[in-house]
Amino acid sequence: MIQFILFIIFIGLFIFGMTLLRSGLFNLSGDTLKRWVLHVTNAPWKGVLVGIVITILLQSSSAVMIITVGFVSAGLLSFPQSIGIILGSNIGTTMTTELITFNIESYLIPLAIIGAVLALMKKSKVRSIGFILLGISVVFSAIRGFEYIAAPLKDMAFINDWLLAIDKHHLYAVITGILIAAIIQSSTATTAIIMGFLSSGAMNLDTGIAIILGANIGTCVDVYLASIGSGREAKLTAYAHIWLNVLGVIAFYPFIGSLANLGLQLSQQPDAQLAHISVVFNVLSSLIVLPFTHYFARFVTKIHGR
Repeated sequence: MIQFILFIIFIGLFIFGMTLLRSGLFNLSGDTLKRWVLHVTNAPWKGVLVGIVITILLQSSSAVMIITVGFVSAGLLSFPQSIGIILGSNIGTTMTTELITFNIESYLIPLAIIGAVLALMKKSKVRSIGFILLGISVVFSAIRGFEYIAAPLKDMAFINDWLLAIDKHHLYAVITGILIAAIIQSSTATTAIIMGFLSSGAMNLDTGIAIILGANIGTCVDVYLASIGSGREAKLTAYAHIWLNVLGVIAFYPFIGSLANLGLQLSQQPDAQLAHISVVFNVLSSLIVLPFTHYFARFVTKIHGR
C-alpha cells in the first residue's frame, strides 16, 4: 500500500514540477508567444512551427490548445488557422519527453537550491528563471521516483494482473493510456510514468507504445472541456484536436510491433526508446495531415458544423 501512495505522490510532484516550469517559461515569453500566434498563422506550415515552439516553451500541448481555443472563441483566430497549431503542438510535446530522458541526477540538488533562491527574488525575470530551475529539479526527481517505485508496484497483485492483461492486449493498453492521461490531464506525465516502468523492466516496449498512443487521445479531454460554452469555431477546434489524435492512433495501431522494433534500433535505453517513438509517431501523424489541412477542416465542419 505504501508503494501505491508513493506512486500518487510522485505523480503530484511531476505535475507540480511541470507547473513551475511552465509558469517560469510563460512569464519570460508569454507576450511574445501571443503575438506569434496571432500574426504567424496565415499558412498551415507557419501554424505548425508556432505550435512546436510555443509547446516547447510552455511544456504543455494542452495549455497551448486551451489558449488557441480561447483565441478562436474571441475571434482572433479562425478555425482553419488553428489546425496548424494543433499539428505543431503534437510535435512540440514530444520534445519534453526527449528532455526527461537526460541523466542529470548529480545536478538535481544544486538546481533545486539555486532555483529556490532565485524564486524568492523580487525581479520578475529572475524569479521566473528560479521557477524554471526548481521545476526541472522536481520533474526529474519525480521521474527517478517512478523508476524506483515501479518494481515494487509490479509485485502488488492487482498491478501485476493489470500489467499481464495489457501486455497481451494492445487495445487494453491504449484504453489505459486514455484513462490515465484523462485523469491526470497530462500526456507527458503519463509518458514519464511509463518510462519508469520500462526502465525497471516491469513493462514491455510495445505495451508502453500502446499506452502513449492512448495518452494522445486522453489529453484531449481538458481541451474539449475548455471549449464548452464557447462559440461554434472554438468547438470545431476542440473537435479537430480530438479527431487528429484519434485518427493518428487508429492509423498507427496496427504498426505497434514495428514501432517497438524501430525503438530498439534507435536506442539501448528503454526510456529513450519510448521518447524516440513518441517523436516518430507525432511527427509522422502531423506531416501526413499537413498537406490536407483544408480538406480536414471541411471534414470536421461537415460533421460538427451544426
